[in-house]
Amino acid sequence: MSTPATVYLVGAGPGAVDLLTVRAARLLAQADIVFHDALVRAETIALATRAKKVAVGKRCGRHSAAQHFINHRLVAAAGKYRMVVRLKGGDPMVFGRSQEEIDALTAAGIAVEVVPGVTAALAAAAQLRVSLTRRGASRSLTLATPRSGAGSAERDWSAALAPDGTSAIYMGAGEASRVRQTLLARGYDAHTPVAICESVSLPDARTLRGRLADLDELAVALSGGPALILVGRVFAAASTATDTTPAAEYAARAPQHAAIAQ
Repeated sequence: MSTPATVYLVGAGPGAVDLLTVRAARLLAQADIVFHDALVRAETIALATRAKKVAVGKRCGRHSAAQHFINHRLVAAAGKYRMVVRLKGGDPMVFGRSQEEIDALTAAGIAVEVVPGVTAALAAAAQLRVSLTRRGASRSLTLATPRSGAGSAERDWSAALAPDGTSAIYMGAGEASRVRQTLLARGYDAHTPVAICESVSLPDARTLRGRLADLDELAVALSGGPALILVGRVFAAASTATDTTPAAEYAARAPQHAAIAQ
């Protein structure tokens, strides 16, 4: 009798392959089939040396697979393969549509396990060397997004944001004007420091810093990579400078990934 299949929802982290967890690398090496997001780097996908690789990426403004279709393919794959990996950028449980996939698999009687990944806000903080909860400057960290999924009820995405805390706003750079206006209406001062981090952890990473009032202008200078908006007093140290991030250091000290995966 064959071993029942398990579907692993695996976090690929923010981009740099050496920020994968050891468990994620091991599962990729053992996978029979990998369904991967559009933003997952080719170097990370390449760790799945024996697996069939299927792109099911969802990226704003571009053609992508519908979520119900992804759910169906995962269920079908579990009936054919022993080890199925659903590889997601960042952490699967942070704005990753994982709950829909977990619910569909569970309803079909398929075992599911989640492997955490480094989410973009934490990778950005590490790269900037700025504590998101620096003592005396911020006692809270809020992860938020202005985007809502198709068919989802429109809600006040900013309700949980705290002007005296730190906010990480995912998928918001393309709506910088709306984000700025919403935060000002929420009680943020126009001089609140902000940082937009693009392509976090990768060699071409960029960080643009300024004030909340300047958010529109900062966003215009982005070059099209995935971007995260960080807002809060903890970023005051260099709030008026355009910053060159140390992302190249990640590439320079990358380990032997194949050894980690075994």
